[in-house]
Amino acid sequence: MSPRPEEAAMRREVVKRIETVIKDLWPTADVQIFGSFSTGLYLPTSDIDLVVFGKWERPPLQLLEQALRKHNVAEPYSIKVLDKATVPIIKLTDQETEVKVDISFNVETGVKAARFIKEYMKKYSLLPYLILVLKQFLLQRDLNEVFTGGISSYSLILMAISFLQLHPRIDARRADENLGMLLIEFFELYGRNFNYLKTGIRIKNGGAYIAKEEIMKVMTNGYRPSMLCIEDPLLPGNDVGRSSYGAMQVKQVFDYAYIVLSHAVSPLARSYPNRDSESTLGRIIKVTQEVIDYRAWIKKKWGSKINLSPELDNRLKIRDQIAPCNGEQQQNRDSEPSYNQRLALSLASTQQLSSGSSASSVSSLSGSDIDSDTPPCTAPNVYQFNLQAPTQLMASLPPALPMPSGKPQSTPTRTLIMAASNQV
Repeated sequence: MSPRPEEAAMRREVVKRIETVIKDLWPTADVQIFGSFSTGLYLPTSDIDLVVFGKWERPPLQLLEQALRKHNVAEPYSIKVLDKATVPIIKLTDQETEVKVDISFNVETGVKAARFIKEYMKKYSLLPYLILVLKQFLLQRDLNEVFTGGISSYSLILMAISFLQLHPRIDARRADENLGMLLIEFFELYGRNFNYLKTGIRIKNGGAYIAKEEIMKVMTNGYRPSMLCIEDPLLPGNDVGRSSYGAMQVKQVFDYAYIVLSHAVSPLARSYPNRDSESTLGRIIKVTQEVIDYRAWIKKKWGSKINLSPELDNRLKIRDQIAPCNGEQQQNRDSEPSYNQRLALSLASTQQLSSGSSASSVSSLSGSDIDSDTPPCTAPNVYQFNLQAPTQLMASLPPALPMPSGKPQSTPTRTLIMAASNQV
């Protein structure tokens, strides 16, 4: 599910179309990309976040809306102006690609957050792989957005950074750590051992778990720390998890994933009757046929446009900013980005893991005094990968992801092949 070159090319075209309309209105305006497209941590159906910087007393939402309609950039009924929101934005769906776009004005926090995340992606080369798996895991359960009862991508990324910062056993700056083990330990920490009632997460100054009482002392406007309390590393006094009212539901599915995966890699799993027909990661993650077909359509239409013009490439600089985060030379780009070689996660090598894994020592730092006895969440369906060969992973995908209407669905297979690395 990692980004492909043709998907980046398609998204750049979307940005270019919208930027052209904006520049026609305001030639001196500065259009910048932030969010997952800027960091490279986007899924095939993720939206694009744009911010327009210029000199206006008020965000000219209606003026831009009219221009977008006039140039037929967006689907007619997809443009929405949210002028009463905390951050006023224009939401639209691109006419040609059906990629969703959010446009804001003069808001610097998103750009700063993207820059902050890129710095940690360079520091922790394992971070992108962990994030993409976790984002897919939450997306298929409709827990990847605050308004659906989940958590934001920014909260998830900060949780992952904190996990890597404070891990007592591994050096997360190394690229050869066992990703499968890390994924299970992440689920164990935030699914059953982290003390959400008493403890907050701090990223700055090397990271720490901190009592909520301490965080409350610096919070502004009388706010109290939320259940999922994450101190904003860029805005002191702001709690990133403040709007995540469904954080306990996310905790439940993390606990559920920990139970499923830890059982799957236990020695007893060797005797399971379906062990040769199921992959380990496929027990908690799936891919829908619509997304597989959508990606095939993108590759067919934009595969020949990967080599973009130097002007556009230099101006947006997205690939240049993403590439150093990989830590490895980009190889076999025509077939699949190198992210997918790691995303298959070498969970098979974690057979030695017992239910009392070393993640308990991570969570003991969080101030937890008891282990959670929450029963496994029964809400999410668990879907399975099928193994075609020991070194390949095949997946089916989440029903929640929309397939652009009217697009060819010529892909005969119902599986997505993701090359799995034998190295961990």
